[in-house]
Amino acid sequence: MTGPRWFSQPYPPEGASAAEGIRNQLGRPELDLLTILVRESAQNSWDARLAPPSGPVDYRIDMWTVGPAHTLAWRELLLDGAPAGAEDFPLRETLRHGPIRVLAVSDRGTRGLGGPTRADDAVGSDRDFVSFIRNIGEPRDTALGGGTYGFGKGIFYLLSKPGTVLVHSRCRTAQGGYETRLIGCTLWRSYVADEPNGNRRYTGRHWWGNTSGTVVEPLVGQEAETTAQRLGLKAFSAEETGTTVVVIDPNLDELEPPEAADYLAETITWHLWPKMISTAGKPSSMRFSVTCDGVQYPVPDPRETRPLNMFVAAYEAMTGSDGSDLHCLKPKRYLGRLGLVKRIMPPLEPTRASRMLDIEDLVHHVCLMRPAELVVTYRPGPKPPSVNQGYAGVFRADEAMDEIYAKAEPPTHDAWHPQSLDRPESTFVQTTFRRIAEAQESLLSLGGVARAGASNVALGAASSLFSGLVGGAWGIGGATAYSKPGSTAVRASKPDDTEENTKRSASGRPVAKAAPSGTGRPAPDGTGGPGTLDTDGQTFPDASGSSGVARRRPRVQYVGDPYYDDRDDASVLIQAFRLPVPGAQRVRIDLAVTLPGTGGRETDPPIGASMPVLLGWEDDEGRLNASEAYIIEGGESVWHAVVRPAPDTMTEIGIKVEAVRTP
Repeated sequence: MTGPRWFSQPYPPEGASAAEGIRNQLGRPELDLLTILVRESAQNSWDARLAPPSGPVDYRIDMWTVGPAHTLAWRELLLDGAPAGAEDFPLRETLRHGPIRVLAVSDRGTRGLGGPTRADDAVGSDRDFVSFIRNIGEPRDTALGGGTYGFGKGIFYLLSKPGTVLVHSRCRTAQGGYETRLIGCTLWRSYVADEPNGNRRYTGRHWWGNTSGTVVEPLVGQEAETTAQRLGLKAFSAEETGTTVVVIDPNLDELEPPEAADYLAETITWHLWPKMISTAGKPSSMRFSVTCDGVQYPVPDPRETRPLNMFVAAYEAMTGSDGSDLHCLKPKRYLGRLGLVKRIMPPLEPTRASRMLDIEDLVHHVCLMRPAELVVTYRPGPKPPSVNQGYAGVFRADEAMDEIYAKAEPPTHDAWHPQSLDRPESTFVQTTFRRIAEAQESLLSLGGVARAGASNVALGAASSLFSGLVGGAWGIGGATAYSKPGSTAVRASKPDDTEENTKRSASGRPVAKAAPSGTGRPAPDGTGGPGTLDTDGQTFPDASGSSGVARRRPRVQYVGDPYYDDRDDASVLIQAFRLPVPGAQRVRIDLAVTLPGTGGRETDPPIGASMPVLLGWEDDEGRLNASEAYIIEGGESVWHAVVRPAPDTMTEIGIKVEAVRTP
C-alpha cells in the first residue's frame, strides 16, 4: 500500500459547496480569531465529553516550531500528491520555506472522532468523524450542547494561513476496541486546473490520507500511530480517547508566539471560567493548559483574578438563595436564573482579552450563558455612580428554553439576537434583557436623585440640564457606538422653568448645556403658570400677585443610561424614565445628532441626511404609543422612550415634561 497522499475534490455533476462558501459561514465576527478558536474548540470538546464522565475534560493548546528531527517528514509526507499551484494550494510554499510553526488544540476525556468514515455510511447517531471532517452544517445531536450547526470547526481553517489542519484522534470502535485515526484537510478556495483532457473545476477542498479507495480515508491503527510519531505528534495511551487538531502556520494576529500563548491563557479564563470553578463540593468540569515551545503559560484562576472573581461570586449567588428567577408574563414562561453582586473596587487595568469584550476600567456586565454553562457574551448594563464601584451578574437560561436561546445565536455563539426569531420566541429573549435591566436598576437604586456616572448632587433645590451622546446604529446588530464624556452642570431653577430637559450619555457622564432664561411669568403654552411649586418647595405667584395653590413641578427621573435593543429588524435606542410627581403630564422628545469628532449639534438634518426619530412611548407591559406628545399619569411606573438613531452619528436623547392643565 502506498503512503498518504493528497486528493483534491473536483466538482461532481450534481454540484458541491465551494471552499469559499464554507469559510464564510462564520460571517464577520467582532471577536478575533484566537478568541473564536478558544470558544469554538472548547465548545466542541465539551460536547464530545464522555458519558458518563470518568473525570474532567482535559483541554490544552500547544504551540511549537517543528524541530529538525521531524521537518523532513513533514515535507515528504505532506507534499506528496499536493496540487502544483501555490495560489490554489499555499501549503506547498509553507512547507518548503522557513520553519514550520504549528498550533495544536487537544482534548482528552472525550469520545474522539468515531463512527463511520464515509458520509454515505453515517446513518446512525454515531457520526462524529463525518460531522467534523466531511459534512458542513449538520444539526447538533448533543442535548444541551453548546454548538448548534457545527460551523465552529471552520475557525481551524481560518486560523491556518494555508487553510490546512491535521486531525489526530482515538475513539472506541463498534466492536468495543480502540482505533487511532489521522487525516489532513485543507479548505482554501475553488479553482480551475489545466489538465491533459482539458480544464477541470475543483471545489478547493482537499484531503490527505489513504487514497487507495474511491474516497480518501484516514490512516488508521498502526499506520496512523507510526505516521503521527514521524510528525512528532503526541501519542495516545492504550485506553485514552480524544482528538488533537493541528493548525499549520497559525495566524497569531501579529503577536509573537509567547505573547499569543499568554493571550490564549487569559482568553480561556474570560470565556471558559464556569468550567474552571468547583462548586457545591464538585470538582471543576474541565482542566486547561497552554504551552509555547515547551514552556507552560499558566491559565489564570478566575477566583483570584479581578474582575472575574466578581462573576464567580455572581454565579454562586445565582445558584444559591440570593439568585432570582426571571419570568416572561405574556406569554408565561420561566426564562432562567440571575445572580448579581455589587462591590467597592478600584479601577481595572484593562488587558487585551478584556478589551476584546469591551470591558475596560469598570465592570458593569452580566454574563449570559445557556445550560451548558459556556459564556455567550458579557452584556453591559448601566454604569454605577462611581469608578470605585462595580457589579457583575450571571444569567443562566432554563433547560426548557435552551433551544430558543441557541436559535438566537450567530454561528460564533457570542450573542443573542431576538430579531432572528419569530414571536413568541423573540419576546422571550427581549424580556430576558428587560428583566436583567430591571434587576440592575434595583441593584444600583438608579430611580432616586443620584444617577449613574454623575456626582451625587441633591436636586431638591435645583433642576439640571444635561447633554449626552449615544452612538447611532445601522441595520441589524448596530454599528460602532460612539460616546463622549463630559462634566456635570447644575443650575438654580427659575419660576417659569417647568420643563426639565435632561439629555443622557451612553458613558454615564453628562455634558453641560446652556440653560434657557426665564422671567417668572407664565409661558405662552401655560407652563409655569399660577399656583405651581418649584423644586425648592416655594409657591409661585400668579399673574395677579397672589400666591395660589402649591403644586410640585413635574420632572423626569431617568432610570439608567440609554441602551440599545432590537425591535423587529432594527436596532433602537431606549431611555427608561419615571415621572415621580403625581398627576397628568405631557411628555415630548428632544432629539439631536452630533457628528463624531466635530462636537456640532444639529436639530435640522442636511439635505438627504437622516435624523433620529421617536418611535413611541412604551409602558412597562410593552405597549407602544407612537404619539409625538403623549399624556402620562405620574407615579412609580417605568416608561421607555424608543428612538430610531441616525446612522454614523451620535444621538442626543432628551425628554421634556409639562403639567397638563385641568379646568
